Amino acid sequence: MKHSKLSILIRGLIKENPVLVLVLGTCPTLAISTSVSAAIGMGLAATAVLICSNMAISALRKVIPDQVRIPCYIVLIAGFVSVVSMVLEAYAYSLYEALGVYLSLIVVNCIILGRAEMFANKNTVLDSALDGIGMGLGFTLALTAMACIREVFGSGTFLGMPIPWLSDNPISILSMAPGGFCIFGCMIALVNKLTKGKKVPKEGGCAGCPAAAGCKGKECEGK
Repeated sequence: MKHSKLSILIRGLIKENPVLVLVLGTCPTLAISTSVSAAIGMGLAATAVLICSNMAISALRKVIPDQVRIPCYIVLIAGFVSVVSMVLEAYAYSLYEALGVYLSLIVVNCIILGRAEMFANKNTVLDSALDGIGMGLGFTLALTAMACIREVFGSGTFLGMPIPWLSDNPISILSMAPGGFCIFGCMIALVNKLTKGKKVPKEGGCAGCPAAAGCKGKECEGK
């Protein structure tokens, strides 16, 4: 099914938000969303890797053997992550330190590998770039929204600057793991309400499923 350029670009913001609808990239979402600056930095870094990897994989989709496509995707993604990591270390060292190990873990981020398998592997370079931008912005928006709530109410600061009264009376649990899960669940419920719980259709039926080669359509019979 063909999609317009605009629909490819904007569907990652709300309708198919990778964090709040597809529930991908949960680990960095919960770990980094205690700070707005770190959340924005992680979102932009992941977006840069997503765009570049989508374009590279789309351009090479007819060259990469199907049997080894996943290892090839990981090698390409790891190369772009290394470049982004070195750029941040050189020009934004404080952000590089704040992201820590989660910057390197972008390599195995389910959003990036998932879009490579589900979209870039089957579409043109331009469409794959637009998909990367949309999904990356959706990831960044979700991270930033969670971080705004958790930093403001959990730490009493915004971008590291203290907020009167809240800085003296923070809700500390919001900056901890239980608070992160609570905010995450509430935001998923809000997006589900806004989209009226509409199920995201599989792209391309069985052809868009990573497990298609193994089940050969048996799992979908009668559904």
